[in-house]
Amino acid sequence: MALALAYFIIIIYSISLLLIFFYSLAQLNLLINYLSQKRQNQTAPKFNLLDPKEIPFVTIQLPVFNEEYVMDRLLENIAKIEYPKSKLEIQVLDDSTDDTVITTAASIAKLQETGLDIKHITRTDRSGFKAGALKEGLEVAKGEFIAIFDADFLPASDWLKKTVIYFKDEEIGVVQTRWGHLNRDYSTLTKIQAFALDAHFTLEQVGRNSKGHFINFNGTAGIWRKECIIDAGNWEGDTLTEDLDLSYRAQLKNWKFKYLENVETPAELPVVISAARSQQFRWNKGGAENFRKTVWSVISAKNIPFKTKFHGVMHLLNSSMFLCVFLVALLSIPSLYIKNTYGHLDWVFSLLSLFTVSTIILFVCYWFTYKSIQGSGFNNFVDYIRIFFTFFSVALGFSLHNTIAVIEGHMGKRSEFVRTPKFNISTLKQSWKGNKYLAKKLSPNMILEFALMIYFMFGMYSAIPLNDFGLFPFHFMLFLGFGFVFFKSLTSRA
Repeated sequence: MALALAYFIIIIYSISLLLIFFYSLAQLNLLINYLSQKRQNQTAPKFNLLDPKEIPFVTIQLPVFNEEYVMDRLLENIAKIEYPKSKLEIQVLDDSTDDTVITTAASIAKLQETGLDIKHITRTDRSGFKAGALKEGLEVAKGEFIAIFDADFLPASDWLKKTVIYFKDEEIGVVQTRWGHLNRDYSTLTKIQAFALDAHFTLEQVGRNSKGHFINFNGTAGIWRKECIIDAGNWEGDTLTEDLDLSYRAQLKNWKFKYLENVETPAELPVVISAARSQQFRWNKGGAENFRKTVWSVISAKNIPFKTKFHGVMHLLNSSMFLCVFLVALLSIPSLYIKNTYGHLDWVFSLLSLFTVSTIILFVCYWFTYKSIQGSGFNNFVDYIRIFFTFFSVALGFSLHNTIAVIEGHMGKRSEFVRTPKFNISTLKQSWKGNKYLAKKLSPNMILEFALMIYFMFGMYSAIPLNDFGLFPFHFMLFLGFGFVFFKSLTSRA
């Protein structure tokens, strides 16, 4: 019985390691694509905005929900967009349930007096959440193109001039820009979030887009061709990541996406771990929901090549990697004892080298994306080593939380769209305490995260009597990661 259990643990452990290895190989391929694209001189047809006949009508949609701390900043910023007023409409899609509905209406009225075509659209029924609001706004939108910004995004005044021009190519359905970070250096939490997002917005988006593989509209800081949205089936609220869902449906219909790495749209990162938790849960559960909804359409599509299918499947499986990582972490301690109990199974643990190779691949990939934004040089490389292993440890600490999200997504368990609280905070002198949108209750997962911190402390101790220190660094990072998530969560209530 004990030996049968040992074999079962080894099988699950090995499969998880292999899936992580395949994921790292996919990332390596994206790095090769990214570097080769950097050496190419990209040309594309563009609208000539100096010719009044070529200036398209644009609707800017601002989906908001209870945004007391950032609403004024958002409206002031959007009012500065440089674009002919006769060709610009702004829709504030306001699903708020608090007093901000009144203050927002007053701010919009003042902007209307300046001649700006801005409308305040409210709903009493929040069905479909953000997707529902976008769909309802689209029904009355005058624009041929639809730009979307979440409440914490601050596009530059010339943003439209840099993006809408690419729709001269009638096959392009979406233009997406790179997210910037207003408060990157606020704390360790914001630094690692920025680090992970930078990798997505450089390595992944460029790496996929440069070879014609599927990418995703990121929910904000991008612009859609209205015809593309309608042709792809319009917004649907049956997943928590409606942006990924519509992106895949559009690309399966042969619409092209244009990604602009050089156009940065700054936004605010969550400064409190409870806010980061809700965002991570939504993104990872939504990713799993979209895998469940879309993967067969990708695999069975006759209009896309095998390599695009492979990267599409890996893209949809991105969030599911947390499940693999969590299983590897959880089973690593029993595996350590199995290795030192059943000598004839020792050869199996050479598979552990796959995890080391995977980590090295990711280390190399993320370095190229890090230096593209932060710059190269010895000092930056030292900083990179520090932030990479900090990010790696905290990502491991989030693995339980994100695994629960992924499992719920794959099982089809529905849950409400939980918005990420905004703070309008960029310096340490400002405090997030008192934010009325923060969750007042502690996450029940914290108890398990504390238990896992102790569990991996035991893993480190186990190295001593077994005289096997191969997994010690891994268990040390897991101990730090779960400890960070637990203690930060303990102090993140308003």
